[in-house]
Amino acid sequence: MYNLATNTVCCTHAASSAMTRPIVYVVDDDISIRESLEMLILSAGWHPQLLGSAGAFLAEPKPLAPHCLILDVNLPDLNGLKLQDLLSERRSGLPIIFVTGYGDVPMTVRAMKAGAVDFLTKPFNNEALIDAIKRALKANTEHEELEAELDILRESHASLSRREAEVMSFVVSGLLNKQVAFELGISEITVKAHRGQMMRKMNARSLAELVNMAVKLDADGTRSTPPHLARPR
Repeated sequence: MYNLATNTVCCTHAASSAMTRPIVYVVDDDISIRESLEMLILSAGWHPQLLGSAGAFLAEPKPLAPHCLILDVNLPDLNGLKLQDLLSERRSGLPIIFVTGYGDVPMTVRAMKAGAVDFLTKPFNNEALIDAIKRALKANTEHEELEAELDILRESHASLSRREAEVMSFVVSGLLNKQVAFELGISEITVKAHRGQMMRKMNARSLAELVNMAVKLDADGTRSTPPHLARPR
């Protein structure tokens, strides 16, 4: 699932995944735990995907349906907390619910600080787990919606010429057209032309909307600030 370098899913899998119920992955080396969770997940109307190791999970293709992960801490190949770190580095946006029979406060704090939805100690309350899964699936849906929005913004920003991208950076930093013209060494009329083209390509209806787009792109690491803005005044 989370070999994101190969995020292209085969056509057959993609087509079928689009129509599936939300998927709840269970990664636990205890088969009895996997089987009990399978029944619980099915009873809630979701699709369980049971795996016995972190490696098996990482080999799974990423589904298009909403999904989350119930993860044991102690696994035979890769510690659950290390798997969480790996997925975080890959910016997978995958919500994780930890379940363990050997939890302690430092472990719980580490997992929650790294973004875990919940940390449950075996034997856990079924209602608490169901509630955690609901929150995890909602978080995944919101993440995927944000990623789809960012994809559009990335494509729009990539369509800008170098000069249009520079004008955008100066405009969202609060400079007036004449100030931008001074910074770039071009006429104010030329700035206005570049600004109009940039606003059209970004599909921004106002300066406030453009600034909001820039904030999202900066947070994503997409938009770079021209060196002119770092120049001492």
